[in-house]
Amino acid sequence: MSAVPVRPSLSSRFSALRHRNFRLYWSGQLISLVGTWMQSVAQGWLMHRLTHSAFWLGLLGFSQFLPVMLFSLWAGVIVDHMDKRRLLVVTQSAALLQAVALATLVSTRAVEPWMVLALAGVFGTINAFDLPARQSFIIELVGKEDLGNAIALNSAAFNIARMVGPAIAGVLVATVGEGGCFWTNAASYLAVLACLALMDLARREPQAGRLTGTTLAEGVRYAWDTLPIRNLLLLLGLTAGLGFQYLLLLPVYARDILRAGPKGYGFLVTAFGIGALVAAVRLTGKLDRRALRRNLLIGLGTAGIGLTVFAWSRTMPLSLAMGALAGFGLIVYVASTNTMLQLTTEDRFRGRVMSLYTLMFVGSAPIGALWSGSVAQRFGAPVATSISGAVLLMGAAWVLWRLTTMARLQAERPTEPVVAERVGGD
Repeated sequence: MSAVPVRPSLSSRFSALRHRNFRLYWSGQLISLVGTWMQSVAQGWLMHRLTHSAFWLGLLGFSQFLPVMLFSLWAGVIVDHMDKRRLLVVTQSAALLQAVALATLVSTRAVEPWMVLALAGVFGTINAFDLPARQSFIIELVGKEDLGNAIALNSAAFNIARMVGPAIAGVLVATVGEGGCFWTNAASYLAVLACLALMDLARREPQAGRLTGTTLAEGVRYAWDTLPIRNLLLLLGLTAGLGFQYLLLLPVYARDILRAGPKGYGFLVTAFGIGALVAAVRLTGKLDRRALRRNLLIGLGTAGIGLTVFAWSRTMPLSLAMGALAGFGLIVYVASTNTMLQLTTEDRFRGRVMSLYTLMFVGSAPIGALWSGSVAQRFGAPVATSISGAVLLMGAAWVLWRLTTMARLQAERPTEPVVAERVGGD
């Protein structure tokens, strides 16, 4: 009799939630991320309303992501030397104040484009420290056994918020204006701070030693010399930097191409979120390294196809469908990359490696945002988005070549392990 494949049980799909501290973390993040997505949608719409320029949207992305590129490596050193919960209290409190400042400027009608850029830079600086802290904090909440499940559930929370937040933002922008979104986001950070305070975690004493350039260089050298980590990070830097810049151009599609208004803008962002949520739920099952490697190919391929068709769609139903397909692929790829990196990294380097992940995932965006905004300004948003889709498809082709090479080597030398210099290790 042939073996019947066993489907993951409901309890195994949510195994990370058996940890109380992770339940608190996940709940607080879910509430806060709804507010963050509302702010992101309102901020893009506000800038397009003030300037009517695709280039200014690119400049907005550049301002928000440049600090991540500049500070994320040093942030990783700090994360490895600090109690992560205390660091998150600091970053989340700072993000609350940034949201209040933006809300006040809009509500008093004093806002100017340069002010939006400046506050986007403040938010990016906060994120440079917050993102690697959050990524490396997860393993302290669930351990290695449930790490993959926790990362998938974290992606699910991100994309539930991505569905709900933009839809609410579209309604609020159309009825009360962008300020309502910014005030709501400010209030949402209170949930994170409350959940962090309720956690039952032993305080981690700071690591001995000074924060020096040598400490930073040691982490970079470790990532470069560990070939699976290096391959994953370089691929992420290329695809994220040039292929993930679709969001900043969505106001152009909603306002000028599909003529759907702010509600249509919210629906477009939500469509990407629906696809991403489906991907996150799919990833909650147990996956070995071979399945994670295949996910790199599946994710990049489907995202590339989705973005390319989305670029030239002129009907809302097709745009929503292709947005969902692209969102699905992007999360399959990114979450699998995150899991493989954390499973490969030694604990003492985790903060620094995740800061490199942040650098490649978010810190590469300033160049891509300026490039995408400039191309869209001169040749139109569809051309810029098509190029992004082509970059993702080239990444998929590289992964396919690597996987084919691995399979050939395994067939030629079946008794020898495949050297872990391929995509993501052994």
